[in-house]
Amino acid sequence: MFGMMNPQSRIRSGLVFAVCLLLLNFRSSLMLHAEEFNYDESKVPPYTLPDLLKCEDGTVVDSADVWNTKRRPELLQMFEEHVFGTLPAGKIPLRTRVRSSVPDALDGKALRREVTVFFADDDNGPHMDLLIYTPVNATKPVPAFLGYNFNGNHAVEKDPRIHLTDSWMRNNKDIGIEDNKATEASRGSEASRWAVSTIINRGYGLVTIYYGDVDPDVDDGFKNGIHSLFEKGDSPRAGDAGGSISAWAWGLSRALDVLESDKAIDARKVAVFGHSRLGKTSLWAGATDQRFAMVIANESGCGGAALDKRIFGETVSRINTSFPHWFCINHRKYNNHEAAMPVDNHMLIALSGPRPVYVASAQEDTWADPYGEYLGLYHAGPVFKLFGKSVFESDKMPAVDTPMQVDVAYHMRTGKHDVTDYDWEQYLKFADTHLR
Repeated sequence: MFGMMNPQSRIRSGLVFAVCLLLLNFRSSLMLHAEEFNYDESKVPPYTLPDLLKCEDGTVVDSADVWNTKRRPELLQMFEEHVFGTLPAGKIPLRTRVRSSVPDALDGKALRREVTVFFADDDNGPHMDLLIYTPVNATKPVPAFLGYNFNGNHAVEKDPRIHLTDSWMRNNKDIGIEDNKATEASRGSEASRWAVSTIINRGYGLVTIYYGDVDPDVDDGFKNGIHSLFEKGDSPRAGDAGGSISAWAWGLSRALDVLESDKAIDARKVAVFGHSRLGKTSLWAGATDQRFAMVIANESGCGGAALDKRIFGETVSRINTSFPHWFCINHRKYNNHEAAMPVDNHMLIALSGPRPVYVASAQEDTWADPYGEYLGLYHAGPVFKLFGKSVFESDKMPAVDTPMQVDVAYHMRTGKHDVTDYDWEQYLKFADTHLR
């Protein structure tokens, strides 16, 4: 074909062919980035983390005062604008109603209460159920752990007296969730993740909530859950409108509002806890609400403790494609463009400083990037140092099943993506140091 063309036509055709080839290679590169996931440390791309201790106007953060008054507020605003989004300001009046009170739970060791928190005047409107355990032998208000569960409060303990959660749920026939509803078969299905007896025996309270009470974990256009209180009509969402993680963090703060008037719990000593997507939530809750005395992120991965710019395991593009409702719309600008993000998750962790923060990983949970989670905590260290706190001095992560605890803490345990008794033993030890 080329042999029949004149020289100019041949050159033009050659250029067109070359451009097409470049475009195809570029497209293939993007598809590779989007669809294939790196689990090889040697293939982590070069990256530069945003400077934690330099304000946007160039001011150097050299004191706790500059951090609190200047750098922290601007970082919080940047995460609202580029990552999680924000919800409308203003307090919503809360109403509570005791659904049940059982004085002999856990073989007589715990007082277990179910308290419904209403976010609207209508009892059929958005609401959440708090499942509250406290030691029966406590002589004063106790420190407590607060966190969401995935399968309903009835999944935490196999006791038929616990109300069967009636909110929308992701189907999982293996544990008894069908037609997006819990069944009796799902009772106790999440008990292995909640060391309730151990927590009570150690003198702590536990408060848990089904996260779908606050916002269903589904891309439904934000028509349900607490978003329905804020978003009316069919107007396009703002780029920084808060997604589900912001809603879940908001719900944790509302739970703390309720606990502040609970005589059995010391609300000044509440650790916010979360696993996986709810670990991302606990970090954002700790950042936005400084009343939480401790922050625990269990295997929180991308958008949580792990450094997104490492592009290891789950990526920003993958998380926004699979779960477009978790983050704000602006976050999608960084799909396959992590290097352009003005923040990274060492900054997210630092927003909880100087309060104690625990980040945990699992050896087989490469999707969550254990080393990236450790590095997120390590690179947050300079902020904790401003307040005289002890941090990790090496970027080399500890060996498996060898926890490190100072004013921040980290461990990588043997096993897969989960919450185990081993994890809780470490969190309780850390709480003994910082919440007693």
